[in-house]
Amino acid sequence: MKTAVIYWSGTGNTEAMAKAVAEGAGAECFAVSEFSGNVEDYDAIALGCPAMGAEELEDSEFEPFFAGIEGKLSGKKIALFGSYGWGDGEWMRQWQDRVTGDGATLVNGEGLIVNETPDDDALASCKALGEALAK
Repeated sequence: MKTAVIYWSGTGNTEAMAKAVAEGAGAECFAVSEFSGNVEDYDAIALGCPAMGAEELEDSEFEPFFAGIEGKLSGKKIALFGSYGWGDGEWMRQWQDRVTGDGATLVNGEGLIVNETPDDDALASCKALGEALAK
């Protein structure tokens, strides 16, 4: 199964999560600004983005990228993850709804969120998410 991890990170928290997800999945890992492939070439994709502003996806790079691939997610296995510093995870619930509305299968039925910097337990959860994605 060909798997990619694509993320945006401003502080390094979501990047650390992405690397742990990629390790668990045995996947290629890309910052969204570096991804030049075609999501249609992947069977499974993990997407990572922190909560920004009023609990929304980062709007200058990640949201335009995600909006551009939404029509290509049907039938794909998708894992979502990201860090946050405030709120209750509303951005992740909205993102989950978008992904399932696009016809994708959400790994574990929900995204993985971590408050601020991921600790060892959080990174272990990220690695487990990657393992679940790769199954």
